[in-house]
Amino acid sequence: MTRTHRMSVDLTRRTLLGAGVAALATPMLARRAFAAPTELTMLAWYGHAEPDIVAEFEAANNVKFVPKYYTGGDNMLGLISQSPPGTFDVILSDAEYVTALNENGYVEELDPADYDIADYFPEFQNFPGNWKDGKLFSLIARFGFLGVAYNTDALTAAEASTYKVFWDPKLKGKVGHFDWHLPNLGQMSLLNGNPEPYDIDEAGWEAVKERTMSLRPQVGGFFDYGGTFSSLNDGQMLAFCGIGDWITGVLRKNGAKVDSVIPEEGGLQWSECFSIGKGSAKADLAKKWIQYITSAKGQAKSAQMAAYPALIPNQKGWDVLQAENPDEAKRQGMTKDPGNAMDMIRTGRVKFRQWPIQQDLETWNDFWSEYKGA
Repeated sequence: MTRTHRMSVDLTRRTLLGAGVAALATPMLARRAFAAPTELTMLAWYGHAEPDIVAEFEAANNVKFVPKYYTGGDNMLGLISQSPPGTFDVILSDAEYVTALNENGYVEELDPADYDIADYFPEFQNFPGNWKDGKLFSLIARFGFLGVAYNTDALTAAEASTYKVFWDPKLKGKVGHFDWHLPNLGQMSLLNGNPEPYDIDEAGWEAVKERTMSLRPQVGGFFDYGGTFSSLNDGQMLAFCGIGDWITGVLRKNGAKVDSVIPEEGGLQWSECFSIGKGSAKADLAKKWIQYITSAKGQAKSAQMAAYPALIPNQKGWDVLQAENPDEAKRQGMTKDPGNAMDMIRTGRVKFRQWPIQQDLETWNDFWSEYKGA
């Protein structure tokens, strides 16, 4: 997800309070009580180091997160490759990129015993990419579904229940793309009937390109995170490819007439995972953070992130969310009701977003550039 959104980061250290005469009498005690917080660097999508997520952890551990927000997986890998080991204490990445992080030696091995993996739904306990040769290198923390996002004044849920709606004449010039090839081309592959949208042969790939190119006259623009928000919010775009509730969920809370649906052809799942940066001098604190955000309490907080909501893999976290915010739990499908988020996965309604298997990533990226310029 290429998200750029209010990326102003307050890096100011907390002001040390004057301690007066009492501090002079007990200098060592005062020094400990008002010690400057330990800075913990986080490389992540926007939102993960904002106060609604980290303030409680910071206060409890005398920590101050210093975030570096990136705008895409390739951007993330570039930032790491250009930085000395130990630059980033905590790294959040989309699941597709975890393998690359591990293969390039950018992340530390994790001890499974340190984390509440047994509290996860079985589908997420051995999540693809988190493990290699029986060793753990990252832990999935949140995920979500991608389908058809639409303006509810312009389309009904029934009309939006197929990717074919993007070709509707009334949407000419009003179809937007979230500007990243993986989710968009994955959706076109699903529309073409490929049960594994990223594992297609050359004939299947040519068909995906042809189908995608046929949509170009309908497209009004290609947008980053902030542009996607604004163009959906103001009605500039009436339907969107490549996104889901992580965008429309926030907009709906603010009164926008938008929604998302998993169409009949199926949806895609994005997944985000936490790792400890290779060479971190604060690996113990980084571990403590991952323990916190993947615990039931931290998971419920993550599900309600102000920047963009998400589903969570910790089933005890579902219980906490249901108790704290039953309306949000119901809205996102994190209940025991039939058709909940786990049912969507277990019935095959959604597929993992991943790198292409029979083509290289650059081939897909090159076509996306060609499509945008057409």
